[in-house]
Amino acid sequence: MSKNIYIILFLIFGRLVFAQELNCQVSVVSPQIQGTTEKQIFDQLQKSIFEFMNNTKWTKDNFTTSERIDCSVLINVTQKLSTDEYRATIQIQSRRPVYKSSYFSPLVNYIDENFVFKYQQFQQLEFNLNTFSNNITSVLAFYAYVVIANDYDTYSNLGGTEYFQKAQLIVSNAQSAAETGWKSYESNKNRYWIVENALQPVFQPIRECMYKYHRLGLDIMNEKADDGRKEILRSTELLLGVYKNRPASFAMELFFNAKSDELVNIFSKGQPDEKSKIVETLTTVDPANSSKYFKIQGN
Repeated sequence: MSKNIYIILFLIFGRLVFAQELNCQVSVVSPQIQGTTEKQIFDQLQKSIFEFMNNTKWTKDNFTTSERIDCSVLINVTQKLSTDEYRATIQIQSRRPVYKSSYFSPLVNYIDENFVFKYQQFQQLEFNLNTFSNNITSVLAFYAYVVIANDYDTYSNLGGTEYFQKAQLIVSNAQSAAETGWKSYESNKNRYWIVENALQPVFQPIRECMYKYHRLGLDIMNEKADDGRKEILRSTELLLGVYKNRPASFAMELFFNAKSDELVNIFSKGQPDEKSKIVETLTTVDPANSSKYFKIQGN
């Protein structure tokens, strides 16, 4: 077969094999805003966000279709501020497949209540990593990188650093933005602190936990359930040092937003000594969910 034919086959099948990084489901709802015109605008916005999230090349890596990161964006528009400006909440969720199983493990589950954006029907959503042009694409890109960073952290230790740094660059570029959610002094729980905490050494054990929990723990549970559960138990012990240095931190809250229910399910099937140890650890580092964790010992 000639070299030219190889090239043609690569161009044809390469496009079928490789895909962008995100498999993002998008929903824009507006139960508090009535009107046919607004519904048409939000329907178009939903389509535009779907294309933006799924068609943008976010990393330098090649993904096959089956490797795309499952995530979702739910925007609840709560108020019309002007002709083309809206107030909303945006919920970001992502999940990761577990090796040799049909189970998906939740990684990100966060509702951002400080989302104000401008949008006109048929407006093109354009984004440049090095500049702040508008709030809607900056917020969406920020969470795209947070989703990717968390996913990469589960496959290699601190593997998502590059993408947390890209999210941090978006935060830096947005410091002069009129919209809230980007600045450190506005709140101790916003976009600024999501990436600031992720890149601080004091919170590094949370990211190390993410790797050991998933790659060394969950990924072997289909074949070695007891060994996998023990690795997950050891990984959560890394959180004790974080809690000692920064109790009730936003970073820990984000971790347990995604993981609290899963941990209960995993260790409800554990041995008595495992149940005792995990309940002691979890009620220490995440006291807000203590009643949930005590159920482990009742199963």
